[in-house]
Amino acid sequence: MFDQVMARITGRFGRVEPRAAARAYLLGLLSNVERKNCWQLAEQVGHSRPGPMQRLLRYARWDADAVRDDLRAYTAEHLGADGAVLVVDETGFLKKGRASAGVQRQYTGTAGRIENSQVGVFLAYATSRGRALIDRRLYLPEQSWCTDPERRHAAGIPEDIQFTTKPRLAGEMIAAALDTGITASWVTGDEAYGQDPQLRAALEARGTGYVLAVACSTRVRINSGRTAVRADTVAGRLPAAAWQRHSTGNGAKGPRYYDWAWIHIGTDCHRHLLVRRNRTTGELAFYLCWSPAEVPLAELVRVAGIRWSVEECFQAAKGQVGLDHYQVRHWTSWHRHITLAMLALAFLTALAADPAPQRPVDPLHPTCGSDPITLTVPEIRHLLAAVLTAPAVTAGRLLHWSHWRTRHQATARRSHYRRRSADKSAG
Repeated sequence: MFDQVMARITGRFGRVEPRAAARAYLLGLLSNVERKNCWQLAEQVGHSRPGPMQRLLRYARWDADAVRDDLRAYTAEHLGADGAVLVVDETGFLKKGRASAGVQRQYTGTAGRIENSQVGVFLAYATSRGRALIDRRLYLPEQSWCTDPERRHAAGIPEDIQFTTKPRLAGEMIAAALDTGITASWVTGDEAYGQDPQLRAALEARGTGYVLAVACSTRVRINSGRTAVRADTVAGRLPAAAWQRHSTGNGAKGPRYYDWAWIHIGTDCHRHLLVRRNRTTGELAFYLCWSPAEVPLAELVRVAGIRWSVEECFQAAKGQVGLDHYQVRHWTSWHRHITLAMLALAFLTALAADPAPQRPVDPLHPTCGSDPITLTVPEIRHLLAAVLTAPAVTAGRLLHWSHWRTRHQATARRSHYRRRSADKSAG
């Protein structure tokens, strides 16, 4: 299956050298190496220096967007199933300095606070067979980047890239996926995307249903559209009979049950305010929902629950294939590393989706039995790493890499000292 993945993208590389480097890079991402940056990946796969890996990300001639298209088609081919959902979300990449494309002090859920970071907006494809990341956009802040030509040039940001809001980036990825034949009846996302009326309008124009989280202060129109009321006010007026208990799917500790209620809003029967209530704390969450046809409450609950699958994708991508391990600053390099990491994750997910058929569960004794669980992405990568790992290295090879690292670290230190001395003299 790995050879099949490589065969799918081989035509994107015009020369044999970057093609071989891409294969080695993917194998390195699937390995057990601690940090998946160019230095450690090169050492892992047996290269004598990181040059081929660095050229692959920065200077080699290949189109990361074309590989992204191959990744998207590969994911749909292996994970496609009825009831597919597209999930939009963002994740942060903590960085030092100010030279990395798009970096600035901004809020990121990765740290849970404002930090110096890059933010990427991602699109995930989730079905009953699995979930994987299929598209990405690097968010470019307006004031600190879009209006600074010198900084843009240094980071290699193309001239045609202008400021675009995160919801609009999400809309572009959704439209591209649907235009290329991805079959998905629903889109879901958190408040950052649910609060955007243009994104919701674009989905309705395409006939694509959505279940998008919104703030409690969101005003909705009830009484056949005649009265505008805050979402939390509507929820506070609901009778006890309006709440129904549904599971949003299985978590690590079993089914995740919440109490749910839905209220018709607007003037048609396809638009709802969906309210989720935590059974323990009573905390409420709100979703605006629209569908091209009437659907039951259970279907809206299912889609709302799938939103969390993108967080699982981020966790797996960062923990298993080094999505955030890169040490690059350039716009092109960021997109290339991220695309190859997404492809590595999609490959693992496809392997997990094609094991032996699911065994039926005894509804009367679901916790009984000694059969192992289905192979997970981390377990598959662990097994693959043992099979695909390069032969044991010699002491000479280890010393070669140690000398290479310390020599380049000394060069970097001298450069920093010179720069600080120059700054001190200028001051």
